Amino acid sequence: MESDATVGTVFAKTLRGVRCIRLSVRTDETTSPERQREADDIAAAALGIDFGEGDVLREAVDLDVSASKVGPFDRPQLGGWLARPVDFDALVWWRFDRAIRSMGDMHELAKWAREHRKMLVFAEGIGGGRLVFDFRNPMDPTSELMMMMLAFAAQVEAQSIKDRVTGAQAAIRKMQLRWRGGGRSPYGYLPAPMPKEHGGIGWTLVPDPEAVEVIERIVAALLEGKSPRAIALMLNKDGVLSPSEHWKAYKARIKGAADADTATDAPKRKPTPWRGQRIVEMLTSPLLLGWKLHKGKPVRDDQGNPVMAAETPILTREEFDQISVLLAPKPTAETAPTRKDSTALLLRVIHCKGCESRMYLNKRSGTYGCSSYKYGTYCPAPVTIRAAWVDEYVTDEFLRQAGPVPLMRVTEIPGYDPQPEIDATAVEFAEHQAQKGRQKSKAAQAEWQRRADALDARLAELESREKTEPRREVTHTGRTFADEWHAADTEGKRAMLIEAGARLEIKPGIKGGWRKLDLRRVEFAITGHLDPAIEEATTVADDLADEQRPNHAPTSGAKAHRNLTPQALATAA
Repeated sequence: MESDATVGTVFAKTLRGVRCIRLSVRTDETTSPERQREADDIAAAALGIDFGEGDVLREAVDLDVSASKVGPFDRPQLGGWLARPVDFDALVWWRFDRAIRSMGDMHELAKWAREHRKMLVFAEGIGGGRLVFDFRNPMDPTSELMMMMLAFAAQVEAQSIKDRVTGAQAAIRKMQLRWRGGGRSPYGYLPAPMPKEHGGIGWTLVPDPEAVEVIERIVAALLEGKSPRAIALMLNKDGVLSPSEHWKAYKARIKGAADADTATDAPKRKPTPWRGQRIVEMLTSPLLLGWKLHKGKPVRDDQGNPVMAAETPILTREEFDQISVLLAPKPTAETAPTRKDSTALLLRVIHCKGCESRMYLNKRSGTYGCSSYKYGTYCPAPVTIRAAWVDEYVTDEFLRQAGPVPLMRVTEIPGYDPQPEIDATAVEFAEHQAQKGRQKSKAAQAEWQRRADALDARLAELESREKTEPRREVTHTGRTFADEWHAADTEGKRAMLIEAGARLEIKPGIKGGWRKLDLRRVEFAITGHLDPAIEEATTVADDLADEQRPNHAPTSGAKAHRNLTPQALATAA
């Protein structure tokens, strides 16, 4: 180690140095790469160490790398230099903690330096003085001894810091609206200074307008019937940043040019895409309610109420429960088939009359067919029919019946049902009760009882709440179903048919029925929420037609036909 006799010494021979920079969090201003470079340069200039420049610059920059978790030999850039000891004579760090955080790592580094006769320099050592460990003389054990002593001090300091941070986070966790400083905030929120009306100390969470807009888009797509996987594909196609990429972009914006300078030093990573499972996890997390979570469970106060991290949550409890119902696993019978015929217009609409099961498109033959044999079920009369025939038939029938119906915008006003939260809290209470009797100390027993009382109080409060039913608000859009149909693609048209409750049943064909669609084989009906509107529109149309036609009495024995196509009328005649 450098002594008073060597302070200010410049080595007679210029040494080839490697400037070492490490940062655990790339946005940390107090230990920025620029500050580390400046300190390393000053120490190198004082000792006659050269880092080179341009294409021959010797520098190891490891950003987003924790010294506690990643040893020197495993770091992306420093590890590469340590594997090529013939290319340099000295390693220069700003401070001790930039190089190591444990005695084990320091022992390995000192052993390596002694074996390869290298010099290790720390621009600012303990107490502020520069530290120089010269291992070029293998017979001098002083440097290794001093390094091990300092490594022990560094490891003790690292543990003390960890304990202080853990204690501080535990205290902040129980504070209403208080969000821990640093670290990534949940998607949909951004950290912001605590308002003065809430104390003005520390940070809280506020809605992130950009992320909230994406969440609203996801929920709207979910309400339209899209699956989480389909939504993820849509977002990736449109270039919408995933939660992790959105956070990186946000940090880059707030750091500005300083962060942009260091971005080139970090290895480029492939952007993380949206995934269906990530969407499900995000939409079912109580974080959207503004709740604080610890190890996946809600943080609660002494009354059992969730501790809030945000004054303005993204979702209300009613909206959260409604989304949870949409994302709940569906029974096997209701699960949409995962087939490659997703371009079929009548998927989930067309059924075999013989066994009531769905029919699927065979792209090679261009026909819909009963697939009971594929699932081992018995069908007394399996059928096959040309896709073009029934696609055209259903299109005409749907537009004839539903086309004139005005398209209404339905806004779901969610009600409130305390039962989902009661169920979740009851599970949490049961898990807590399972730990009863395992506490050895009185303090632990008191803490266990405090949480049990809080959960019990929360359950009692939830059970006292009344359930309110959801309702709908309907407004005119000025468009008809025909307008919407002509503007939609195949997937959109199929969604309209399914939502309207359209069902087409196919009977077995008869001799000579291969030239065109035999209307006696098909039964089409709309049984969903559109049925009353279709009936009303048909009645109005019939009334108008009655007013315009001559008043002739029907022939004796004739039958009236309503909602029949000209083809059907001809068949009936």
